[in-house]
Amino acid sequence: MPNKPSAIDFPSKIGVFWNSEPWPILDAQSMAREIESLGYGSLFMPEGNGKDAMIESAAFLGATERLVIGTGIANIHVRLPTAAESGARMLTALYPGRFVLGLGVSHAPFVEGSLGGAYRKPLTMMRTYLDAMNSVPAELERGSRPTRLLAALGPKMIELAGEFADGAHPYLVLPEQTRNTRAILGDDPWIVTEQAIAIGGSAEDQLRRARSHLDLYSRLDNYRNSWLRQGFDETDLAIGESERLPRALVGMGSAEEAAASVTAHLDAGADHVVVQVAVDTPTDDPLPNLRALAAALGL
Repeated sequence: MPNKPSAIDFPSKIGVFWNSEPWPILDAQSMAREIESLGYGSLFMPEGNGKDAMIESAAFLGATERLVIGTGIANIHVRLPTAAESGARMLTALYPGRFVLGLGVSHAPFVEGSLGGAYRKPLTMMRTYLDAMNSVPAELERGSRPTRLLAALGPKMIELAGEFADGAHPYLVLPEQTRNTRAILGDDPWIVTEQAIAIGGSAEDQLRRARSHLDLYSRLDNYRNSWLRQGFDETDLAIGESERLPRALVGMGSAEEAAASVTAHLDAGADHVVVQVAVDTPTDDPLPNLRALAAALGL
């Protein structure tokens, strides 16, 4: 592995991306322990309109022994940049090598609707936020600079992730986009790529879950534009009608076939891949799929 700009000690190259917000925190902590026991190296969680991803991260770090915990992503519209930086430094000081601060600009409908904020130029917003994070005095938890990853889909945000952060956290991308991200970033910055899977049940059931997983994202400009850049067209983005997009982005079939979709990102230049189980509802248990995948990956 190349020399990285900051130290993260992943116990394995495959982790988990899981929306823990709908789960009671004590149950979520039990899930984190189970994920660790299966041999996965990380647990990344999103931040929507519910729980604070920084507090969730502290809960998961305290409940596990080696599992790396990451925000995927901490929404920059939710907290002040100085609060994000100081909180991340404290988690890094408490759990060296085990916390990753993933940051993202979110999406206009969420920011302007649910949060009542203003969604301006994403690149400018992120650059300004990172500059403000850097203004936190070095004396605060000296020596505990957190690892920062940016939710980066377009080339300019990927460049920013290499210049002003420690790498990128691609989401819902093809292995070729992971390869493109590596080409832009060069050897050193981190790439932690998300890969969705839908295994178990019939082929029709897997396709249904994959389509359901992509439905929300297909209505967000950031993802639509990302998929168009990756070679899809508008007919592919009609999730309920096309099979091309879900079959390309979601690892389906047997556990072994899904495992191949995960390792394809490692082959394309990712340092770490986080697996997200496509489920019917946010409270569905992802563990059956995660157990089968762990066995197929030899974790």
